[in-house]
Amino acid sequence: MSAVEVATYKNYVDGTWVPARSAQVMESLNPATGEVLGLVPKSGPEDVEAAVQAAARAYQSWRKVPAPRRAEILFRVAELILQRKEDLARLMTQEMGKVLPETRGDVQEAIDMAYFIAGEGRRLHGYTAPSEMPHKAAYCVRAPLGVVGVITPWNFPMAIPSWKILPALVCGNTVVFKPASYTPLLGLKFVEIFEEAGLPPGVLNIVTGPGGAAGDALVAHPQVRVISFTGSTETGLRLAEKCARLGKRVSLEMGGKNAAIVMPDADLGLATDALVWSAFGTTGQRCTACSRIIVHRDARAELTERLVERARRLRLGDGLRPDTDVGPVVSESQLQRVHEYVEIGKREGARLLTGGTRVADGALARGYFYAPTIFDSVRPGMRIEQEEIFGPVTDLIEADSLERAVAILNGTPYGLSASIFTRDINAAMEAIDDIETGIVYVNHGTIGAEVHLPFGGTKNTGNGHREGGTQVLDVFSEWKAVYIDFSGRLQRAQIDRE
Repeated sequence: MSAVEVATYKNYVDGTWVPARSAQVMESLNPATGEVLGLVPKSGPEDVEAAVQAAARAYQSWRKVPAPRRAEILFRVAELILQRKEDLARLMTQEMGKVLPETRGDVQEAIDMAYFIAGEGRRLHGYTAPSEMPHKAAYCVRAPLGVVGVITPWNFPMAIPSWKILPALVCGNTVVFKPASYTPLLGLKFVEIFEEAGLPPGVLNIVTGPGGAAGDALVAHPQVRVISFTGSTETGLRLAEKCARLGKRVSLEMGGKNAAIVMPDADLGLATDALVWSAFGTTGQRCTACSRIIVHRDARAELTERLVERARRLRLGDGLRPDTDVGPVVSESQLQRVHEYVEIGKREGARLLTGGTRVADGALARGYFYAPTIFDSVRPGMRIEQEEIFGPVTDLIEADSLERAVAILNGTPYGLSASIFTRDINAAMEAIDDIETGIVYVNHGTIGAEVHLPFGGTKNTGNGHREGGTQVLDVFSEWKAVYIDFSGRLQRAQIDRE
């Protein structure tokens, strides 16, 4: 391959790698350098149609494969990802920008999820219950649903697909996967691993392309029974409306406006380490990012000084470099969005302590870099306190009591991840009881979850479903109640009660 030649990739449909029907392609770019990493199919409705039909055909045989046998393939998937962890992590850093230690963690989460969900292949538990009638058995089992449409974001391009695809498959469903347009290469590499692990043709299919064409076609297709989506709240709510009209099951993981409470007795060294990681890790491009720091007035001055000093020392650069702390945001449009919110914050009267600018010096000139940004004097109700920015921006908000801090924390439309820093067990337990989020940490920043616990949020963060844990199986299976009457006579349950 010459220095200017760029690899061209294909969709995977019915066990075959094929171009888009239109033969159109789109570029995958490195947000740190502007380099073209590859060309992928720019798929449309006709490509989605072919993938759904393949999945529908494969479903009839895949659902009959015993769950432990399905799980054996997923164990092989875990082993293959483990073998390729470093290569996948480096590609992820190139394609979406976050630093190499973080992309290794993203890949590791997919490994962990594959092992965990594969274990569920022998534990897809139903339950038995005593019948109210004699000589009658009563129990229930999980049944698959059919074709599942999976639509994932660019910020965790292996972890999040693993949360959806693996449990869908172990339950006996087949999948059509549309990865984010910014990270198609990771999606394609992920599917390659399933093919190598021995997954039968048609059970997992991938089509790359824009959400407006490929994504909408997947949502609207009458043979797709379930849509699992992670992305913005605005898009998720529109998608939910479409699915409701079509009678589809839909699982939504959407936005967050996460907050950490810092009490006067907190270990401020630990709090600083954790909050810098939560606010600026993944360049703030996480649904669990800490974009609000609610600090008790007695700790405000010292914590503010510590945070600003640390934020100013963070080194921006290509995530493959070992001295880089913060990589680029994913695109020019995302960079503009972040800066627009910074300007909104200034107009609202918040005080900019550090950051607030694009960084384009020297080696950073071709990338989408934004300085880690901290606002002070932020009041509840400001747009920067209420709306998800999805960039390296966090707010300092003062509170004079735990009760007031919790009220501020709960006062947004979102409810994903929250935390409290305190040495007081009573305060910690009170906060756990009163915080309205799906995830609560004590003495750690806002972040995600371990794979064996449920992940998800309240209010406009989701629609009540969870990913991770055994709870995710409820998204991708239906309960079937079974009654076996061996009495030899007609028993009419409640009617025959005396």
